Amino acid sequence: MRVLFVCLGNICRSPSAHAVLSAKTCDMGWTVDSAGTSGWHVGDPPDPRVVAEAEARGYPISDLRARQFVGADFDRYDLILAMDQSNLRDINALRPAGGSAMVALFLEYALGTTQDAPDPYYTGRFAKVFGMIEAGAKALVRRDA
Repeated sequence: MRVLFVCLGNICRSPSAHAVLSAKTCDMGWTVDSAGTSGWHVGDPPDPRVVAEAEARGYPISDLRARQFVGADFDRYDLILAMDQSNLRDINALRPAGGSAMVALFLEYALGTTQDAPDPYYTGRFAKVFGMIEAGAKALVRRDA
């Protein structure tokens, strides 16, 4: 399974999901990555508040670097998971003809809820969002293992 998580800047939600799912599937042969629909933070590490939350929970994350989502990702991954509706629209707008990846809203696909994974960048609710991501990743492994 090849999974790509996508949020806006690739410095909060998607690298968190990347780190969590990578840890949960390290012995399963899955490929996990993350990207952002914007190019604002390309090459930057995750937000320091995300790094602190991830490391407190035992997930290595500080070595990740932001990159921008591109149309070629549709052929590199089996499953592209958007962190919110806005990112889902942006991803689908870039779908090339014949792009083979399945695209879905992360928490809807994993947990059956239409709830977005809210962006903690402005609210500071990193622990809450990280908990949502952990629950979604656990369900995703059960669903697609």
